[in-house]
Amino acid sequence: MNKIWIIIKREYLTRVKKRSFLIMTVLGPILMAAMFIGPAWLSQVEDNEIKTIAVIDSSKIFIGSLPETEFIKFEYLKNVKVSDIENNFKTNNYYALLFIPPSVLSSPIVSLSSNKQPSLAVRMHITNSLKRDIESLKLLKSDIDPKVLKSIETDVQVGITKLNDDGTRKEESADLQMILGIVGGMLIYFFIFMYGAQVMRGVIEEKTSRIIEVIISSVKPFQLMMGKIVGIACVGLTQFLLWIILTLTIVTSVQSVFFKKDNTFKNIQAQSIMAGNNGSNAESSKVSQISYTEVDAIYDEIKKIDFLVVIGSFIFFFLAGYLLYSAMFAAIGSAVDSEADTQQFMMPVTIPLILSVALIGNVTSNPEGPLAFWFSIIPFTSPVVMMMRIPFGVPWTEVVLSVSVLIASFIFMTWIAGKIYRTGILMYGKKVNYKELYKWLKYKNY
Repeated sequence: MNKIWIIIKREYLTRVKKRSFLIMTVLGPILMAAMFIGPAWLSQVEDNEIKTIAVIDSSKIFIGSLPETEFIKFEYLKNVKVSDIENNFKTNNYYALLFIPPSVLSSPIVSLSSNKQPSLAVRMHITNSLKRDIESLKLLKSDIDPKVLKSIETDVQVGITKLNDDGTRKEESADLQMILGIVGGMLIYFFIFMYGAQVMRGVIEEKTSRIIEVIISSVKPFQLMMGKIVGIACVGLTQFLLWIILTLTIVTSVQSVFFKKDNTFKNIQAQSIMAGNNGSNAESSKVSQISYTEVDAIYDEIKKIDFLVVIGSFIFFFLAGYLLYSAMFAAIGSAVDSEADTQQFMMPVTIPLILSVALIGNVTSNPEGPLAFWFSIIPFTSPVVMMMRIPFGVPWTEVVLSVSVLIASFIFMTWIAGKIYRTGILMYGKKVNYKELYKWLKYKNY
């Protein structure tokens, strides 16, 4: 055991001191924090720009009727050609030109031209505004009061309540659970591939450089394999924990410095909804209030998620899945002389992982279904699939069954990989196939 610990320490310290590890440890949190901070900052910067849109209305229907927001203004032009505006965007200070043709009622197609790409908020605002007005005109032509239809419009929200076995009730958000499940499953898939490949490459490098012959004289092949697998697992776990700590630190620091008000992110979302609003100022105020309520609800749903369970599950299924696959990767590395020779053995190993990712849609849309259940029990797909199901809430009996099968499979696969490893690690210059691997498995211990 002491020798395995020495190998674990060597593998761990060698990798954490590498420049690539340090760069990815710093760069990873910056990129993840940018995913949260970037859109909010860009939206805030964009919303502070007042956009004046020139309008040429050949139909004479919408003059003065397009609603304005704090940052979107309309200027109606008369007796002006479209080409005169389009050819002078650099000097006339217009953000864009909206041309409404005379046939807009029968063929609702308008033109928005600009010397830059119009933002989504502007396009949605114009679309919603024209859509509302055209629908109202068509209703009036059919002697239908638009107010009647407006009064019967109803927004239906489906609240999800999960009834637990002990009789307690828990409010849940399927959308947030789906996002969390997808992100968790994809991260496990990514980490297993990345660190499993490191195990395989490390074995190949030691084998081809003949260093392995010196190492084997001091430790048993199985001890070397286990030390390498566990050491790299500790590297992955360290990097993951550092990513979480540094990402939270960066997001919190930037939010406290650049977004000092607690409702900054809420303001951004409220302004986005208001940009698409097509009513009066009173309606804009109403939409603003609704948006704040919706954003508050989202924050409340996030608080309901048991992140301790999610993070704990992620760490376990990452480690268990990694240990299972890294044993197979180590066996492959010991059986070949170069990384190019690994292709014939990699396909059977990677197919289950790829299949588990391909099942994202099925699992997250029906986490209690038979497909999700069985693939969360099968050990080769359970690390990814079970992680997708965890945020939705999985019965503890299923979790225990999945964990037990996964642990048993890891032990069995480590035993098989050890038999291949001890023979292949000292085998040079021979093209190995599956038949040869089967012979190695039948060799008696020595």
